[in-house]
Amino acid sequence: MMMTRPRLLAFETIRNFRDFGGYESRHGGRVKMGRLYRSGHHAEASEAELERMNALGIHVQADLRRPDEREKQKSRFAAPVTITHDGGRETEAPHMRFLSQMSVDAETADQWMTEYYELAPFKEHHVAMFRDWFVKLAEVPEDAAGLVNCAAGKDRTGILCALTHHVLGVSDTDIRADYDLTNEAVGVNQRLPEAAAYFNQMIGKTYPDEVYRPFMGVNLKYLDRAYSAIHAKAGSVEAYLADVLQVDAALQADLRAKLIEA
Repeated sequence: MMMTRPRLLAFETIRNFRDFGGYESRHGGRVKMGRLYRSGHHAEASEAELERMNALGIHVQADLRRPDEREKQKSRFAAPVTITHDGGRETEAPHMRFLSQMSVDAETADQWMTEYYELAPFKEHHVAMFRDWFVKLAEVPEDAAGLVNCAAGKDRTGILCALTHHVLGVSDTDIRADYDLTNEAVGVNQRLPEAAAYFNQMIGKTYPDEVYRPFMGVNLKYLDRAYSAIHAKAGSVEAYLADVLQVDAALQADLRAKLIEA
């Protein structure tokens, strides 16, 4: 069966909004479209955009942002079941604190993001929200949808969407392709010069554009680092799901029954 719905959903103020269903499953069939969405934050959403989001039938939302992020950029959208966590509070966004240092180059920025991905799957508040996402997603009414978002919809969101794909039997090739699609969805190459100028002015720096690339887009080696950490600490993705997230075989089966179509 061919994918008939658009994967990328263009919104004026919401970055990286897309459907991450539609992929073939090793369990047979294909992940349903119109049931799984991912995006950046919705703090600037217009009334028309909110109406469009409401029409998608989103019943459960995992807002993976820290509490300070949610307070600074208050979401204009909330699903009937909205997953958040009060852990991980920062006084300043960690990447902005890093960029405000005496000197940062493209290599150190890239390394900072690589190290972030190594830690992210095991942060206590991430573990709690990841687990709740799977539990609540399995409970959604028939034909209702789920949404994963964070600030930019690429890193925390990217890891949780990859794990969701794994549960649903999506191939590693397709998992990686969907993760990498962020770069197209947000137009990294086109937006990078403007974004670099904006951030340089904000923090009083003159960094070259490439310093900001890791914070604008994604790189497959970042996802690889997250998976390497999962294998090193938990033994396998399956063990991470079962032992760390407490997403057992029965829950995974429920998710596949709900979200895979023949």
